[in-house]
Amino acid sequence: MFFRTMLHLLVFSRRKPRLGHYDVASTNFVVLPTDQDILNHMNNGVYLSIMDVARFDMLVRNGVWAIFKERGWYTVVVSETISFRKSLELWQRFTVESRILGFDEKAVYVEHRAVRPDADGNPEIYAQAFIRGRFLKKSGGTVPMDELLEAVGEVPEGIEVPDWLLSWATDVALPPTRAEAPSVWS
Repeated sequence: MFFRTMLHLLVFSRRKPRLGHYDVASTNFVVLPTDQDILNHMNNGVYLSIMDVARFDMLVRNGVWAIFKERGWYTVVVSETISFRKSLELWQRFTVESRILGFDEKAVYVEHRAVRPDADGNPEIYAQAFIRGRFLKKSGGTVPMDELLEAVGEVPEGIEVPDWLLSWATDVALPPTRAEAPSVWS
């Protein structure tokens, strides 16, 4: 996955058309032998790793990566969820469509869709994931949301984080890093 990431960051992403900060990015992939599980389809964990690569591609192409690099910011995934509909098999070509959905008071939400053409050539969803990420400073601490929105711009009308996703983020959140989080099974 490291080589795929570097190939996209250093070569493919820089050759593709630029995007607006909130545009849908399409990143093409092929299912490789190393992506498969024992059932001969793409491993469920690989989907999320490939979506990481697609997210980097989106951030390079929409200019957010350059803004973050300039300011010494970076993102970390704090939670993610994925649903599967169809299997991807060896050597199949597919596209990951990625889009920033918006923000809450602490984090960004990104949607990813693994798609392939259906019989009529229309994109069909094989898997869909939602990522919640936090913004941190290399110098320490978090990036305040007002500072972030000043840098990347307000979310355009019509693009919004669904209510269920905001509820999910609260429901699956773990305690902060400085709070206790004992592993007790009930």
